[in-house]
Amino acid sequence: MIDIHPDQARTLAAIVAHGSFEAAASHLSVTASAVSQRVRALEAAVGRPVLRRTRPIELTSSGQAVVRFARQLDMLSDDLAEDLQPGAAGHGIRLTLVINSDSLHTWALPGLAAAAGTVQLEILREDQDYSLDLLRSGAAAAAITTTAKPAPGCSSRRLGVMRYLPVCSPDFAGRWFDAGVSADSLAAAPVMVFDRKDDLQDRYLRKISRKSLQPPRHYVPAAHEFGEAIRLGMGWGLMPEIETAADLEHRRLSVLAPSSHVDVPLHWQQWRHGSAALDGVASAIQDAARVLR
Repeated sequence: MIDIHPDQARTLAAIVAHGSFEAAASHLSVTASAVSQRVRALEAAVGRPVLRRTRPIELTSSGQAVVRFARQLDMLSDDLAEDLQPGAAGHGIRLTLVINSDSLHTWALPGLAAAAGTVQLEILREDQDYSLDLLRSGAAAAAITTTAKPAPGCSSRRLGVMRYLPVCSPDFAGRWFDAGVSADSLAAAPVMVFDRKDDLQDRYLRKISRKSLQPPRHYVPAAHEFGEAIRLGMGWGLMPEIETAADLEHRRLSVLAPSSHVDVPLHWQQWRHGSAALDGVASAIQDAARVLR
């Protein structure tokens, strides 16, 4: 049986959070030597390295598990304090979540607002295809992700499907797709992309053309501004169906091709050994996700 001392685990979490042994020592009000000794003792207990002494410091997979353990301990301690002395936590337990920009922009905020009275939330924005990295590292307690299989130490539940429609302004359609949507017209027409991690548009291009196309690209890494850029005719792009209903009805946007779309499944993953506060946030998020397919 591996016996991990809570102080050792919390010391590793402090090193990651503050970036160095010296900064962790200052945060914990101990000497840098004491921090080093705790890390050595931790590695002896685990039987393998928990971090790489690079700049910035990197956790090994074992180190990630220990940091998750440390942060779960903190959440459980907060739960216990609330049980023993209700209201003692003041503004509530602090939780870090990873939520993709489109979910924040369209459906997730009502769920977060419903939970905000009992917890303090820090939201990290990350593409749903990359959010698990922050969950595995211990940087976040829960994440919205496209991956159904639970990450190590986590549980997973299905939220629904975000359907994306390929849309553009009517003027843009008249200029670039007057003769119809084809591989040639898609290769020539400017496309909007959220950032360099965003592959939705390329996924659609491969689906339609069966080959890799490289049209001109504009990058706009903000959900509201991304939609506005499409409405203003900068390019075509994929927008959430739940965001485009009014635009399509009032003909501010048009769909490139009938019945064309890209579906993105979403799942909620959280630390398996979390807390009552984290379970409450999960329940609120699931309620808000009922608007998804």
